[in-house]
Amino acid sequence: MAAQALKDQSFEARIFRARTGLVLLLVVSLLSLLLVRYFSLQITQHKIYQTESDRNRLQLQPLPPKRGLIYDRNGVLLAENRPSFVLSLVIERTPDLEETLARLQGMLDISAADIEKFMQRKSRRRPYEAVPLRFRLDESERSQLAVNRFVLPGVVVEATLVRYYPQGELFSHALGYVGRINQAEEAELDEADYRGTNHIGKIGIEKYYEELLHGQVGYQNVETNALGRVLRVLERTDPVPGADITLSLDIGLQRTAYEALSGRRGAVVALDPNTGSVLALVSTPGFDTNLFVNGISNRDYSALRESPDLPLFNRAIQGQYPPGSTVKPIFGLAGLSYGLVTAETKIADPGWFTLPGQTRRFRDWTLRVRGGGHGSAVDLRQAVEESCDVYFYDLAYRMGIDRLSAYTAPFGFGVASGIDTTHERRGILPSRQWKRDVRNEPWYVGETVNVGIGQGHMLATPLQLAVATAMLASRGQHYRPQMLSAVGGVPVAREAPTQFEAKADDWAVVQDAMYAVFHGEHGSARAAARGADYIMAGKSGTAQVVGIAQDAEYDAEALSEGNRDHGLFIAYAPYAAPQIAVAVVVENGGGGSTVAAPIARAVMDAWLTIDEAVSGG
Repeated sequence: MAAQALKDQSFEARIFRARTGLVLLLVVSLLSLLLVRYFSLQITQHKIYQTESDRNRLQLQPLPPKRGLIYDRNGVLLAENRPSFVLSLVIERTPDLEETLARLQGMLDISAADIEKFMQRKSRRRPYEAVPLRFRLDESERSQLAVNRFVLPGVVVEATLVRYYPQGELFSHALGYVGRINQAEEAELDEADYRGTNHIGKIGIEKYYEELLHGQVGYQNVETNALGRVLRVLERTDPVPGADITLSLDIGLQRTAYEALSGRRGAVVALDPNTGSVLALVSTPGFDTNLFVNGISNRDYSALRESPDLPLFNRAIQGQYPPGSTVKPIFGLAGLSYGLVTAETKIADPGWFTLPGQTRRFRDWTLRVRGGGHGSAVDLRQAVEESCDVYFYDLAYRMGIDRLSAYTAPFGFGVASGIDTTHERRGILPSRQWKRDVRNEPWYVGETVNVGIGQGHMLATPLQLAVATAMLASRGQHYRPQMLSAVGGVPVAREAPTQFEAKADDWAVVQDAMYAVFHGEHGSARAAARGADYIMAGKSGTAQVVGIAQDAEYDAEALSEGNRDHGLFIAYAPYAAPQIAVAVVVENGGGGSTVAAPIARAVMDAWLTIDEAVSGG
């Protein structure tokens, strides 16, 4: 009875039903939560998680374009692309970046500068984009990375094309070079145009025609595994390679000019006076442009930057020199045009010139040789042939600086020529207004006299001298100098020339005087013309670097090299139908007829007689 009284089956049934209901409620609740979560994953947030999954599995990779090649006028390759291997890291695939970098430094020669540049690139990358760490891996380095690839997650070795300049120093200033894109450049570039690209034109032709040479980036959508290795390509848009360009430069002429300068500081520019095409553009000393492509070392850059010869300085377009007597033919033409002189006008030449009411003598440089002037009286032809300073002192004084400046400006002085390269300088063509604007000072008549022989405030680049020489050769046709000749094998159109007007008789007088410089009985460059089988015309120039006392004699041996005169020469040939115009500057080389004229002759020989069929002369 007692045991039966203790057992209450009704109560136990109620408890069982309550517990069963609770369990069922819990199960239903959990199933409901599971269904809600499943619905959320599969329906509500399907696209989000699919995107995340695809991001881990699928990648949109940029395909950098092949940079266009550069050729000379004869089809000789001046800038090409060579295969190279790059060590890169995909940050998302690298669990411990610091440890991975430490391992890589233990295996390879990776400098602190490499790490620093890697960190800069890393901050500007897109997700899952490989960031370059080391360029130009050799075979042994690639082998070592291949052996250790399983302990280097996220490390990839990519094949790429890198710029190479087979001619080295010969075209260093004409072509310029490409280099790695820096942070400032990347901020200005269109990101879509340069995805996956590590290099960009820095100076010269490479920078000026960057848009042509670069091409268009392509893309491919790839599927990868958990280690980031490509399993298959799902979609691909091929890159558009950059255009191959042909320059008017001639490698034979370039080499002749370079070798003729013999390592001296100087420049040579040669133009076709009939088209404005640049045939040679040389600045010495040059430098190996290949050093800059993947980042020049601090040691190499310091050596270039600290060299007293300034090899990085493009003297052809940046060097500004007093033109000296090379501008006398233009000033003579101005005197004829203004009616101040005729071909028969003679000026007394005692060897010096004095301004009215003054005792200071502006000396003729021949005084140190002859002890007097060029003769009792000198006409324009003799003044150019023998480079008589007194004639042009007098002419400049009577012309005045403003008229002289206005007449000379159309020959390309005082303004950039517009040549298709970078960092060209303007030179200086002085006038009263120029001095007021630049120095806030009045103009003095003695300064006009100095400008009359290409000294004083007047400065010109070798390129400007070549442009002016081409105008003298073509009787006033002024072309914009241009190095680009063809794009993708299709010749480029050239701008029509402007025409500087002068009387035919005046042109004839000046050209005859320049002819006499080479072929006259007392021509200052007569020695340089000896043995030529063609007729040429030119003008020598000597640019004073430091002043000397009025009664002192110039003694080059007593001066340091850097204070000696610059030697200049301009020339064109053949005389009757010019095909080439040349300007030469040799820094601290002495008299132009002695040091610069033979260089001009060598360049004209190379174009007109040596390997004529190859050079196109």
